[in-house]
Amino acid sequence: MGKKKLYIQTFGCQMNVQDAQKMAVLLEESGYGTTDDPEQADLILVNTCSIREKAAQKIYSQLGRFRELKERNPRLLIGVGGCLAQQWGDRFFRRVPYLDLVVGTHQIDRLPEMVGELERAGGRIVETGFCDRVGSLDIPAQPAAGAVSTFVTIMQGCNNFCAYCVVPHLRGREQSRPLPEILREIETLAARGIREVTLLGQNVNSYGQTLPGETDFTELISAIGKVPGIGRIRFTTSHPKDLSPRLIACFGEIASLCEHIHLPVQSGSDRVLRRMNRGYTAEAYREKVAELRRVCPEISITSDVIVGFPGEEEEDFQPAAAGMDRPVREGVKRERLWALQALQAAHTLEKNRACIGRWESVLVEGPNRNGCEEMTGRTRGNRIVHFPGRAGLIGKTVSVRIVDAFPHSLRGEVEERGGANVH
Repeated sequence: MGKKKLYIQTFGCQMNVQDAQKMAVLLEESGYGTTDDPEQADLILVNTCSIREKAAQKIYSQLGRFRELKERNPRLLIGVGGCLAQQWGDRFFRRVPYLDLVVGTHQIDRLPEMVGELERAGGRIVETGFCDRVGSLDIPAQPAAGAVSTFVTIMQGCNNFCAYCVVPHLRGREQSRPLPEILREIETLAARGIREVTLLGQNVNSYGQTLPGETDFTELISAIGKVPGIGRIRFTTSHPKDLSPRLIACFGEIASLCEHIHLPVQSGSDRVLRRMNRGYTAEAYREKVAELRRVCPEISITSDVIVGFPGEEEEDFQPAAAGMDRPVREGVKRERLWALQALQAAHTLEKNRACIGRWESVLVEGPNRNGCEEMTGRTRGNRIVHFPGRAGLIGKTVSVRIVDAFPHSLRGEVEERGGANVH
């Protein structure tokens, strides 16, 4: 008898992608193999996101398409997980009456138990309680076969309570994984051929605050920098208020720490930042950016900006740019968003064009998705590069000369020096 089939569809952030991988690992032990075809599935799980309203609408639309499958196969189990499951709980059953299972963000490790109960007795199950310790945090990353980079979860939850964010309410308060446990996982990944890890958490800069002793994020990065085989370290996401001088210094001291940081500013107005409860000023943000560039002149800095936050005036939007009062009209928000996106697109293209003629160290991730005979990889500054190459380069770091630039990627040529450029 063959394995039962599991189909997982994921919406939202990389944390949700990681959770979906953990779901698959857990259910494999219960006899489920994964499938890319929902029509072949015995169990369908939709891992949800509630950060953006559009994502929630897509989730309900997708669940509606699964209704016909349930009607054709009453034994099919359909469940939802993730942040929207945590937020809605058993209210999901009223909107999606053919749903069998709702799994909250702290209950993923109990998934096999819940699926087994549904298989035996039927009915409905909803589990959205928070736990003192999130059991699924300990489940290691499961990169795809042949992958050269992967994400490693180092913590979950957040203690900041920014006014626009639901993470502390849906993911809970901060919980950090012990440093030795993370190192063991990364050493295993390196032995399997992983060359780049991205450390994942809602606010990685505050890693270690829930652990005993003096462990912090800089200590973790330093330890990972000594793992043989790991040539590149990245992390996301960083809160500016917790970006310490010690962490900034790591960009000049740890060779495997890539010259890239994602540092969400959210607004260039101090008044709006106070309403957002961000805990820093625009000037403090600029000072940290200046120090990052002093320590690491080649660093790439990416960010997030919220346009149309309640109470935002035109003068708040200009500098750098649901319960609160003074909402901004939709038309005004759209105009500000278009202006910001146009400005950012121009800056990005300008910076990409400045790379033309330079040699870049590129970690080759795989073939170009467009199907042509090209490889795709990333620079240490996290820019995507397409270049002619062979499949044997996957997992290798090659020296590429940049010959052209576009808004979202670069084009290059591999340096030919008798193979000395490949390592």
